[in-house]
Amino acid sequence: MLNLYQIKPQFQAALRPTAQKLAARGVTANQITLLAAGVSILIGGFLTIFATSAWLFWLLPIWLFVRMALNALDGMLAREFMQESALGGYLNEVGDIVADAALYLPFAFVLGGFQMGLFIWLAALTEVFGLLGKVYGFNGRRYDGFMGKPERAALFGILAIWYALAGSLNAWASLLVWLAIITMCVTCWLRLQNGLRASTQ
Repeated sequence: MLNLYQIKPQFQAALRPTAQKLAARGVTANQITLLAAGVSILIGGFLTIFATSAWLFWLLPIWLFVRMALNALDGMLAREFMQESALGGYLNEVGDIVADAALYLPFAFVLGGFQMGLFIWLAALTEVFGLLGKVYGFNGRRYDGFMGKPERAALFGILAIWYALAGSLNAWASLLVWLAIITMCVTCWLRLQNGLRASTQ
């Protein structure tokens, strides 16, 4: 199924020289993971406090791109430089869910608390269904669906730019988020079905 995860190999290839330099300097995958999560929480908290200052939301698309690069780097450091560990797995998965929630939270004060609360809950649920494919599907983590982590980041990067330029988000922005919520429900279903199907093959 077509989604942004399919361009990940090309993105990683572009970042591989940076990963090699970081490894040579003793930087670990877990350090990168903690950095990405920590800065995400700080930025999310900052934008939540100053949610009415629309121009500050330019920070979000910039950081979302940097975070995507950091997420790719920590994966390469873990796999290609023998840094994989159980602790790293926990930090990576939990860190992503916590960081996502922190970065989406400011929009609860722009679009509405109920809508964004539902979005944050479903975003976490899609990652849980992805992980359960690894636990019970015996075929690795699931990345199926149209609204995984990269697509959510792209959506909120666009919404942040929209808000920063216009100073407010209208009903069309709210509709986009509702469509994303529906799409996340479908994503959860696909990850469940494909994970179960893989477990019987």
